[in-house]
Amino acid sequence: MIAVRDLVVRFDRKGAPAVAGVSFAIEKGETFGLVGESGCGKSTVLRAIAGLVPGHSGDVLLDGRPVPARRDRAFYSRVQMVFQDPYGSLHPRQTIAAQLAEPLRNLGLNGGPARVDRALETVGLDPAFRWRFPHELSGGQRQRVAIARALIVEPEVLLLDEPTSALDVSVQAEILNLLTELRRRRGLTYLLVSHDLAVISHMCGELAVMQRGRILERLDVERLRAGTVEHPYSAELLAASEAYGELRPA
Repeated sequence: MIAVRDLVVRFDRKGAPAVAGVSFAIEKGETFGLVGESGCGKSTVLRAIAGLVPGHSGDVLLDGRPVPARRDRAFYSRVQMVFQDPYGSLHPRQTIAAQLAEPLRNLGLNGGPARVDRALETVGLDPAFRWRFPHELSGGQRQRVAIARALIVEPEVLLLDEPTSALDVSVQAEILNLLTELRRRRGLTYLLVSHDLAVISHMCGELAVMQRGRILERLDVERLRAGTVEHPYSAELLAASEAYGELRPA
């Protein structure tokens, strides 16, 4: 459904690339994870796919077809992104209704109050939330709104940039379960970035381990849970993870 071939991103012409020749492919309806320490380039990969990083090289393909260097409406109607910080990604002075209606307007899609209400209900929020502002919501509610905003244009692919890392632990599982159910019901394809191996283990079928802008190892979730990784850095991630005990099968 979405593929990346030899993606390279440079922020400094004289320095090392932030992303150096990354390639992977995700089948329709699957969840693929990118995992690694902060600064390894995994979020930059998402932003490059979304067209938020100008000047990258390599190919991005959607359903087998190359996407234009300047992403167009057709791309954003099929691919949407959910950011790490739900408060930072929402406008503090706009109502939830206005923020959900904005992507419809930007993409020239029909919509109205009924569509906004359905989007809120899809993520488990009462339509009455449409009149609230972001500061009146909890962190989990704000992230549900961010997910609703991505889904309201009915995309096929979601790019998920650490979607639960800014939330309380008690809320993280609710959001992950919501994303899992939405993927199942809608046949969505996810690219999930996380530093949390427990999140990757819960959500993904396959994953890639990144370090210093490169993919070091690809593996399926069964190997992750069993701890049968090959690269020394992957083994270090497992050993250092606070959630390592949760990765092993019951």
